[in-house]
Amino acid sequence: MKPIKSLLLAEQVCLITHILAMIFGLAGLLLVVPHPEFILSLPQWGQQLFQLSMGSGGVVYIVLGAVAIALYGWRIVGPWKLWGFVLPAVGISLTSELLGTSTGFPFGHYSYLSGLGYKIAGLVPFTIPLSWFYMGFITFLLAYSGVIGAFIRQQKKVALWAGAATVALAAVFLTAWDFVLDPAMSQAAVPFWQFQEVGAFFGMPYRNILGWAGTGAVFMAVAMVTWWQKPILLVRSQLTTPLVVYLVNFAFGAMITLTSLDERFWIPASLGFLMGVLPVVLLWAKTPIVLPTLATELPPASANDILTVSSVAK
Repeated sequence: MKPIKSLLLAEQVCLITHILAMIFGLAGLLLVVPHPEFILSLPQWGQQLFQLSMGSGGVVYIVLGAVAIALYGWRIVGPWKLWGFVLPAVGISLTSELLGTSTGFPFGHYSYLSGLGYKIAGLVPFTIPLSWFYMGFITFLLAYSGVIGAFIRQQKKVALWAGAATVALAAVFLTAWDFVLDPAMSQAAVPFWQFQEVGAFFGMPYRNILGWAGTGAVFMAVAMVTWWQKPILLVRSQLTTPLVVYLVNFAFGAMITLTSLDERFWIPASLGFLMGVLPVVLLWAKTPIVLPTLATELPPASANDILTVSSVAK
């Protein structure tokens, strides 16, 4: 089997199991946990299996999502751009989380509970920076294709402000996801982290929102340095995986938030939909189905560079 086909198969298996793990987790959190009599009616092995799934389900779906997107990134943008994103995303998000859990900056005072795996320095589960990576990567790629991709398709030199706009837009998409993720993970029946202060924004401190946007913007800005010299141009089918992962992860948080918490949480969920889901779908829909015909030279990268990178998945 050719390497690219092997990579694609592994990516698809991880992506499908990532989605299935979230569906299984939703079933447990929304259907089984509220009905303890069902758990007690299970045989001993069934109760042990349920306890295992509740204890490690969060780790499994995050790890599978990170692996799926890492394989996708390797296949679509190549190792140089992938590592140019992975290193700042993991390093900066972990630093930000360690600061947050020990000092309260930049997210507010909070701590992680059990269920998300081994804690680095006893504070931050190792899965958290992986989550920042894969959700950051897909939001960055969707924003990149919508903003910088538009310059390339019009055969214009990519303006510096386009890089800043890409980072800002991707950070907004990432923060929109947090509008449903944070209530689901901190205030539902089975929390994975907790704030030591009652925030003014539906239980979340406003600085948590700023911390999310700021952390995402910082590591995406660092990654942009690696991505700047040789722009890439992707077609719609190559952005389907980022779209699906974003929608599934948003739906996971939204379903827990909207079914487990009171009706007030329709407000942050609606904000997340308007700031994240809607523009992400529109950007994907506006992406061309096929590559346009480009001029021989296209600063700051040649058309050959663009075509070569964007056709890796073919």
